Amino acid sequence: MIQIRPVSDLRNKFPDIEKIVNNGEPVYLTKNGYGAMVVLSLETFSRLTEGVETALDEADRVAKEDNKRLTHEEVFGNLRRKINE
Repeated sequence: MIQIRPVSDLRNKFPDIEKIVNNGEPVYLTKNGYGAMVVLSLETFSRLTEGVETALDEADRVAKEDNKRLTHEEVFGNLRRKINE
């Protein structure tokens, strides 16, 4: 079940939030009724970001070898086309 809590619960009910995130579930925190942040366990965060640093290093290496540059419109246009195929 999705856990949505006011940001004040982070201070006032930390053990409850800690238990939820340690079970692998995110907790969505709101401030004044609007989404403010998401709390994740370190393990879950690591799984989500695994490989990102390697991919960025590879992108840097490829960029050094190729002088071609794309605008953000070209990049996102290409991504949208691939997603919609």
